[in-house]
Amino acid sequence: MPHAAVPYQTGFATQQVHAGEHADTTYGARITPIYLSAGFRFDDFAQARDRFSGDDQGFVYTRAGNPTNAALERKLAELERGRDAVVVASGQAALAVAVLAVAKAGDHVLSAQSIYSGTRSLFTQGFGRFGIEVEFVDDARDLDEWRRRIRPNTRAVYAETIANPTNEVVDLAGLAGVAQAAGVPFIVDNTLATPYLVRPIEHGADIVVHSASKFLSGHGAALGGVVIDAGTFNWSSQPSAFPHLNEPDEGLQGLSYLEAYGDGAYTAYIRGVTAALFGPVLSPFNAFLIQQGIETLSLRVQRQASSAAVIAAWLEAQPEVLTVNYAGLASNASHDLAQRYLPRGQGAVLSFVLGGGEASAQRFFDSVELFSRMSHIGDTRSLILHPATTTHAHLDAQTRAKGRISAGLLRLSIGLEEPDDLIRDLERGFAAIRAAAAAAPVIAHERITP
Repeated sequence: MPHAAVPYQTGFATQQVHAGEHADTTYGARITPIYLSAGFRFDDFAQARDRFSGDDQGFVYTRAGNPTNAALERKLAELERGRDAVVVASGQAALAVAVLAVAKAGDHVLSAQSIYSGTRSLFTQGFGRFGIEVEFVDDARDLDEWRRRIRPNTRAVYAETIANPTNEVVDLAGLAGVAQAAGVPFIVDNTLATPYLVRPIEHGADIVVHSASKFLSGHGAALGGVVIDAGTFNWSSQPSAFPHLNEPDEGLQGLSYLEAYGDGAYTAYIRGVTAALFGPVLSPFNAFLIQQGIETLSLRVQRQASSAAVIAAWLEAQPEVLTVNYAGLASNASHDLAQRYLPRGQGAVLSFVLGGGEASAQRFFDSVELFSRMSHIGDTRSLILHPATTTHAHLDAQTRAKGRISAGLLRLSIGLEEPDDLIRDLERGFAAIRAAAAAAPVIAHERITP
């Protein structure tokens, strides 16, 4: 059911606490209760009929909607300045249902090359098997290249606000202009930036997705994803491109989704078809945990981004480091876009390349103690990972090279610890590399000594 936007008169910190709230008239609970119920009772025959027909907007079954989940949807729609939102079981599920609600077999999607490896696999293996072709643009800043690659069957343009793990920042307004001129929606993954640092809809994005498991949740305790619709894309401008929204639907008594839901047609289609039928349901318990996390989002992200900037500058000064990928650094190729779109901070995820390749990366990785060695980002705890042998290991060497995933690359997700403590921990990694380098000449000398 649509969640109407409200006037935005308060600041972000106030909104993250209060947005989307509905008073509990039964017991007066101050926070949204967890409705752990698979289904919901009907008062009578007529109400059951009307809920299934859509004439009554009450809840029917948690796979199609739940009061706890709906509260999270309202909150996220307001924070991202969207018309409506749909929550699902993971970030991967969010992206899947978002794209499947615009594209079908024979269609084409244009994406930035720098996207996360899990997303790439969804695009190439998952959607490829469905007959949806995804093409990748190497230089996301080259708007002319995006325009050149648009086809008559292109159905969406996709990019990440901040790329994971290379930290490239996308030109949101520029790509929005490309998509608008082509008459296709611009889909943005805003996971690494969060609505606290930037709201892509304010720069022309039509659809925003998040892995809510990351910064929105913030504590590494819950999986979830969300699709947020700006409600501004004109789905009727090219009826043949989006027939599922423009043509009569039997489930709507012969009306089209646009006739039945107007500006809410896209999210109604996700709720009724791509999410409800494929079934990636978000547990109400996880929805509750994500809501709790959002209430401190700005506090966490502000501190994490501030600490990341300090650590990035420190890493850049280390002789073993070839490159630091962090848009907050003046030396970074995305610094100008970061200043434009991310003035509050450039995020808490960064990566750096060690000169010694995989051997140095392994020594460094095994030497840290405070950083958790794990595949996750956006946690209150700081995390470290070697993408080339983990998240990106399944990609061929050429694809990894295009994505700048080298053997010496390490990714950091900065948590809430003291920056000085994190730097002391990273010094352990450099000490291990330096100790190995100092021992190497001795070992070589011992080998040639009679």
